[in-house]
Amino acid sequence: MSPDTEARIRNSFAAQSMMQTLGATLGALAAGHVEIEAPILATSRQQHGFGHAGLTFAIGDSAAGYAALSVMPEGFEVLTTEMKINLLAPAKGDALIARGAVVKAGRRLVIVRADVFALEGGQETHIAMMTGTMMPVPGA
Repeated sequence: MSPDTEARIRNSFAAQSMMQTLGATLGALAAGHVEIEAPILATSRQQHGFGHAGLTFAIGDSAAGYAALSVMPEGFEVLTTEMKINLLAPAKGDALIARGAVVKAGRRLVIVRADVFALEGGQETHIAMMTGTMMPVPGA
């Protein structure tokens, strides 16, 4: 990934107030692959004390979206057109990590995937699998 593409992703991520609200941070970046980590805060838990599925979805969607953006030419952004989530296990732990990847990049559609893991005591538990479609759009 070029330094310009990495800077574009980091700047875009920094502008997302939702990610700031969730305490999310960017992790590894590579062409077609992006990681986002977020703590499971008291404000992002559901009634049983697990991380809320909304947290899982938000960081998974963003990781997949930034993976798609990492393969876009200069001057283009991406928008999610659809995203499916399979919740595999409760989000039990201290934090979540979403690993987004490009499955196939086309001119009109980018097919993406994200796997989300709960982190607890140094162990990762696969809690969600997401697949979706991103649409390239001219940047603002």
